[in-house]
Amino acid sequence: MKHLTALAALSLALLSACASTGSAASAAKAVDGVLVGPNGMTLYVFDRDPQGAGKSVCNGPCAANWPPLLAGDTDVASGDYTLVVRDDGRKQWAFRGKPLYYWIKDTRPGDRTGDGVNQVWHTARP
Repeated sequence: MKHLTALAALSLALLSACASTGSAASAAKAVDGVLVGPNGMTLYVFDRDPQGAGKSVCNGPCAANWPPLLAGDTDVASGDYTLVVRDDGRKQWAFRGKPLYYWIKDTRPGDRTGDGVNQVWHTARP
């Protein structure tokens, strides 16, 4: 009986850990003065996104070139990191009110080739 009780307690603890919500700390972090996603790739902000509006204006073909830093259904906002709802209903991370994106032409961590594209895309900085 002791073994069953211990096994049940262990199972409950493991299930609780699996059900924990994601946080902003796992979504982005500062590296060498810029924000990077969990994959180590540089993140960008878009001047045409109204700061604090709670939405992204980069959808469709724009999002194909500038993939959003998506949040999971259970992720929660924290501190400077908030969540915006995209036109397709998915959630996206934002930093200080500005949605965060990757650039399709960055091929490895440390690349920053999207900074200054069309004078409206910039590396996200902490």
